[in-house]
Amino acid sequence: MALVDLVMPKMGESITEATILKWFKHPGETVKMDEAVLEIATDKVDSEVPSIAEGVIEETFFNVNDVVPVGTVLARIRSGAAEPATTNTPVVTSPAVEVSENRPLATDMNHKPVSTETYTPSSSQNGSRFYSPLVLNIATSEGVSLSELESLPGTGIEGRVTKKDILQYVANKKAGKAGSSTATSTVTNKVPETTPTILPQVQTAQPVQETERHIQTYSGNVEIIELDRMRKLISDHMIRSKQTSAHVTSFTECDVTHMVMWREKVKKEFEKQEGEKLTFTPLFIEAIIRCIKKYPWLNSSVDGDKLIVKKDINIGMATALPSGNLIVPVIRNADQLNLVGLTKQVNGLSHAARNNRLRPDDTQGGTFTLTNVGTFGSLMGTPIINQPQVAILATGAIKKRPVVIETDQGDSIAIRHMMYLSLSYDHRIIDGALGSTFLNAVAKELENFSVDRAL
Repeated sequence: MALVDLVMPKMGESITEATILKWFKHPGETVKMDEAVLEIATDKVDSEVPSIAEGVIEETFFNVNDVVPVGTVLARIRSGAAEPATTNTPVVTSPAVEVSENRPLATDMNHKPVSTETYTPSSSQNGSRFYSPLVLNIATSEGVSLSELESLPGTGIEGRVTKKDILQYVANKKAGKAGSSTATSTVTNKVPETTPTILPQVQTAQPVQETERHIQTYSGNVEIIELDRMRKLISDHMIRSKQTSAHVTSFTECDVTHMVMWREKVKKEFEKQEGEKLTFTPLFIEAIIRCIKKYPWLNSSVDGDKLIVKKDINIGMATALPSGNLIVPVIRNADQLNLVGLTKQVNGLSHAARNNRLRPDDTQGGTFTLTNVGTFGSLMGTPIINQPQVAILATGAIKKRPVVIETDQGDSIAIRHMMYLSLSYDHRIIDGALGSTFLNAVAKELENFSVDRAL
């Protein structure tokens, strides 16, 4: 009999931790190879961790809602193979993680869980502390200086500042309590986990205590629904985007009759030939890619006083989930794909999103985002920029309308397939001239679609 360690898998270059959402298997239960043992969540996607051996769950080391570093042992499986137990493999833990109280952090060489009950954060104020990109981004957007960060006690491993620490510090600062300490070795007045962490950012005009009293008081006939984890993350992301970028939205309309006619003509043959349904999304992405190559600033990000123009064109596509939440999987190097390749990527990522099969890497690295608000019947929208990008394009519903057509024989009225486009862009970098020029260039690409295009 051999003991096999099931560890928190590495799920992407920037992913250092994940939250346990649900255990499918418990101690004493049998498990098959590749069978899901637990479900975990990063700040991007939810995914399942499969078993790496067939046997019986010997023990588990973490509870639901625990935040666990990548490389940490999650559970131990007693397999039927006559091999020595894996007791000589050190467990890797990430340096930039937030540790929940009173739970095993890792294992020693004999796989004995190490308790964190007596852990005391170190002050480490020598100017060389490590800060995660998320903490630095919040600090920048909230005007927190490096000296303030250096003096801020942290509750993470080795006293590192976590997201909770910086948000609490910002809330205290705005409430006139900047000198208050946010880190202690034992948390005695911990805010309930059911309170969204974005509240300090939203309710900044009152002290935190008054805000808590306010949200706990409800009048009239109401239904109280606790936001799920993903909705809290979306809320936090949208608020930070508004706080970071100077949003401006421009609108235009385009005649997509030729594109509609071509798709209607070839869609059955395309599906028979390629085994994929041809939607409008890859056609929209083709037009966006051609215009990004003409106007590369739309494919950039802002870093302080620097503009980082991305050479890779990674298109994010906003996708609705069955739960009603939204996620943005990314088509990497979209400019290197033909229509068939784009279609396969669009359909594959959409299917994975709807079935909770996205990998963390599938939602990272986007440089420009497309959202099709027309899917739900909206004529147009004012989308919020997906940070750290500088623009997002929304396509509205395609509607038949009578429009004036200019011909050599004069003007006439005809029934055409019309669609509104809207582009939200970061006015810190993209001014109205560039934003409108890009938007109208996309419209022209769609209008000039050839009905004689070959598959």
